[in-house]
Amino acid sequence: MKKEYIIKPDYTNARLDRWLKKNVCNIPQSLIEKNIRKGNIKVNNKKEKSSYKLKINDLITIFNYNFLPNQNKKKVIYEATKKDLKLNNSLFIEDNDNFVVINKPYGISVQQGTKSKRNILDILKKTKPFTGFYPYPVHRIDKNTSGILVVAKNRKFAQLFTNQFRKRMIHKTYLCIVKGELNKNKGTFIDELISFEGKKKIKNKAITHFNVIGSNGKLSLVKLNPETGRKHQIRKQMLIHGCPILGDDKYNNDVDFRNIKKMRLMLHAHKINFSIENKKYNFLAELPYEFEKLIKEKYLRSF
Repeated sequence: MKKEYIIKPDYTNARLDRWLKKNVCNIPQSLIEKNIRKGNIKVNNKKEKSSYKLKINDLITIFNYNFLPNQNKKKVIYEATKKDLKLNNSLFIEDNDNFVVINKPYGISVQQGTKSKRNILDILKKTKPFTGFYPYPVHRIDKNTSGILVVAKNRKFAQLFTNQFRKRMIHKTYLCIVKGELNKNKGTFIDELISFEGKKKIKNKAITHFNVIGSNGKLSLVKLNPETGRKHQIRKQMLIHGCPILGDDKYNNDVDFRNIKKMRLMLHAHKINFSIENKKYNFLAELPYEFEKLIKEKYLRSF
């Protein structure tokens, strides 16, 4: 069984995954990626990435249509609690007619997924800055990473931001606390990160510039500026170079550090700067309390 769709002018330059969620059904991102890999979702009879930008009259074919488990069910929207809405005071860094910049707390997903119902987008829909607006996510940040997140308020700015990220014109700075010490205090990591599409092994080049801010011999505070945007790039590269991030229970080869009081992931998206419609923007997300506390307790030099 298959279904076919022709892309109309309204969706020119929209991402394939976002079009699917809006026009077919609320498919979890993981399910979209899986079925693209399997060839169940094609564009003009070809496999395309989930980030593929649609064109007028593109033919979207969905094979084995029954793979969509929730096609006849309404989307379950996470209902923001009073506790969620209390985040408002510390959440927003910038709010204008076209986008917001927020300081995302640790432990909250950006979008609803198969393993996580609580998410920032559904919470934002209930906030005053999004009265009359719809939140469009324009980049990723892991559930367990805190810090800077840009969310557009309209399709135009969502596309502008997406294009800027693709062209690497938006610059982000992360801070992390890691185990051990790097071989040098400043430099660039260049690695081949491995991922899989089905059984196919894929290598992607990952580039991250680093600067050690301080160290006590056992722990280090490191500033990172990723040039590329691979999935879990910073976490993978810190492990490759022998300094896994504290609290990382996936990319960590040291069982003792993996279980330190079930510590949160000590990775924070600290700064972002970009220029859009001839205006320059620079934003900073303050460090969470537990981050600052660990820096002071372990005598890691702040900045």
